[in-house]
Amino acid sequence: MTKLDRYIGSSVLIAILAVLGIILGLASLFAFIDEVGNVTDTYTVMDVLSFVALTAPRRLYEMMPMAGLIGCLIGLGGLASNSELTIMRAAGVSIGRIVWAVMKPMLLLMACSVLIGEYVAPPSEATAQANRALAQGSGDAQSARHGLWHRQGDEFIHINAVQPDGLLIGVTRYTFDKERHMLTSSFAKRAQYSAEKWTLSDVTTTYFRNVGQGIKASTEVINVPTEQWDIALKPELLNTVVMVPEALPISGLWSYIHYLKDQGLNNGRYWLAFWVKVLQPVVTAALVLMAISFIFGPLRSVTLGQRVFTGVLVGFAFRIAQDLLGPSSLVFGFSPLFAVLVPTAICALAGFWLLRQDRKSTRLNSSHR
Repeated sequence: MTKLDRYIGSSVLIAILAVLGIILGLASLFAFIDEVGNVTDTYTVMDVLSFVALTAPRRLYEMMPMAGLIGCLIGLGGLASNSELTIMRAAGVSIGRIVWAVMKPMLLLMACSVLIGEYVAPPSEATAQANRALAQGSGDAQSARHGLWHRQGDEFIHINAVQPDGLLIGVTRYTFDKERHMLTSSFAKRAQYSAEKWTLSDVTTTYFRNVGQGIKASTEVINVPTEQWDIALKPELLNTVVMVPEALPISGLWSYIHYLKDQGLNNGRYWLAFWVKVLQPVVTAALVLMAISFIFGPLRSVTLGQRVFTGVLVGFAFRIAQDLLGPSSLVFGFSPLFAVLVPTAICALAGFWLLRQDRKSTRLNSSHR
């Protein structure tokens, strides 16, 4: 039975890896084509290739559920097309045994996926974003097109580029009073974090005097070589801010969620990304279970092309459902956990129901004989 488990598992694993390679290659090609439109004198084609390569681990992590679904349909479907599954069932191998044989390599892939999502994709994504922002942005003025915004209290901050070593390029700060009148506007070419504090370099600050007081307003510009910057953000948190929530590790999301809560800011989008990443192994298992049920049910005797088409269709339907429910949870205020669990539960229940129907039909056929 161990040899049989190994045979089923290897067939499915090879199919999943092949599908994952194809999907990743296509996604990287599309990313390259999309990024080529941003090529400038400072942001070259080689920079684009480097960006696409460094962001490949994130794409690989995101596409694991889809690859598991389609790969399982192809691998297990090939066994069904060759009547090997029929022979296994006739020899007394239960559906549960086959499901477990398929899930064994999936557990390995899910473990690798979690490790990539936690320890490989985030640092490579941070490096890619930092290199691109540095090439596209500027250290001489605020770049509205690139960089990131952050707020702490009454201070609004824009950073052109964040380097992983605690170096910021182009820091613009605006402070306002309670009536939203601008009090100061400051620009620093660089900011370096050391000894638990930030030091700004080449700082130009404009002070707006008598604003909103009914008398003539005035401005005063002061230039200083260095200035201490009192802010709760540390390099670890800034590396979190510079990336989209979906590219962050679970630990980074957890820390930033509570930082935003302490600042009184909305953290719903980060809660959504947190639950998506935490439950990704469960999502992958649910999609694989549904793929297995398809092979024993409606896709038992169809062609390879039909299986691939069905897998892509189901995968996209699942992704669309997640993409609709996720933002809806932020707009209408229901739990992001609910938005992630509903499509997953539907897939799992559909898989269990189809497998149960196949088991019932098998018992009926056996009793008629």
